[in-house]
Amino acid sequence: MLFLGKTKAELSRLREQWEAQQRALLASLLASAWVVEARDAYTGGHLWRVAMLSAQLARVLGLDAVEVNRIAMAGFLHDLGKIGVPDAILRKPDKLTDDEYAVIKTHPALGARLLAQHPFAPLVLKGVLEHHETPDGRGYPAGLQGEQISLDARIIGVCDAFDAMTSSRPYRAGMPIERALNIIEAALGQQFDRQCGTALLTLGQAGELAHIVGHSSAGIPLGQCQMCGPTLVQFHSSVAGDYLACPHCQGEYQWQAAPQGHLIAQATGRTASAEALALQADTVHIEQLVRQWENVLTTLA
Repeated sequence: MLFLGKTKAELSRLREQWEAQQRALLASLLASAWVVEARDAYTGGHLWRVAMLSAQLARVLGLDAVEVNRIAMAGFLHDLGKIGVPDAILRKPDKLTDDEYAVIKTHPALGARLLAQHPFAPLVLKGVLEHHETPDGRGYPAGLQGEQISLDARIIGVCDAFDAMTSSRPYRAGMPIERALNIIEAALGQQFDRQCGTALLTLGQAGELAHIVGHSSAGIPLGQCQMCGPTLVQFHSSVAGDYLACPHCQGEYQWQAAPQGHLIAQATGRTASAEALALQADTVHIEQLVRQWENVLTTLA
């Protein structure tokens, strides 16, 4: 009834307004996930990497373009529930105690609760809630088994684990791709879905993962802190001369021009400013992702 009597031009304008609102809503959700990720110095780019890995895997599994992008969105949002994990646990450099691990295990359910009333919940909820479920039933939060786990979560789960293994932490360097794939292969049907894990192995053996591992965006590798390793995320708006901070040791860096238009982070020897240390999202990158995934939003119309 709302649209009765509207001209085609008016309907077109309403449609454009609705689409703009949907894009803005998605941008705010992605920015929230980005800031949650930024609390942990060693997960810079993790959400983008899981999203891109999930998209590649979904594509190889034969899903259509809309489904590929929808699963990539869910991959970007999968750790939203870590907003409820205290910094002392999230950023702990040593092995977690059983009690601390129990807190970490609350994040999928918390993420699902945060999204439950959101307009985009139907698109991403299962991937967020179930990405730590495992085929053998030993995962969490519900101990689902096999195909009880949604395909979204089976895809995101193996990509999440692969990125965790190939990313550096305070207590270890990131694994080589081949070693991470060997670990996944040994756990097919137990920790990882056999179909999804096998497809990821195929991608890795074909050299289709190297451009994602160790990057925070397409063509942009993580910058190296001289004390902490790969913790520096280059924003799309960054230019030579801009200052940034290592979120772990709080050392100050400055982007310097390098060959072929790249930037290299150089230490200044100073402690970073409060402004550089403040958590913020790369709005330019987020706008790119929104444009990349906007075809998913039309499925809610």
